[in-house]
Amino acid sequence: MTEIVETKLEITSWDEKPYREFDDGRKFSRAEVTLGGTGDGLTGGAFESLLYYRADGTSDYVSIMEITGSLGGRSGSFVLRGDGTFDGTTARGTSTIVPGSGTGELAGISGSAESVSTHADYPNMPLTIRYDLA
Repeated sequence: MTEIVETKLEITSWDEKPYREFDDGRKFSRAEVTLGGTGDGLTGGAFESLLYYRADGTSDYVSIMEITGSLGGRSGSFVLRGDGTFDGTTARGTSTIVPGSGTGELAGISGSAESVSTHADYPNMPLTIRYDLA
């Protein structure tokens, strides 16, 4: 049976560096982000993203994120592989739990996640996780 958890992880650090920039304002960038838990069982995580910014500041990105903590009373970690967009106001991302990435009592986890956030959510990142435990 699929379980759903709605959480907010705290963005405790965001280190982003452009690695290719163009005269018209476009750029490619890499971000390393650290996340902290907010008391609901998830204790934190980290992710890396590769981002493409258009000259107008909107962007598309891909990411790999590890989440640690407890889901459904089981502890461990798992990895999300995702992509998303930023339209200048709202960041929207969808992810899939990488098969075989669950550790500890979360071994065998499967599912997906979604995040929709605006600057008003900062320093928190809302995250809805839909998962099944083996």
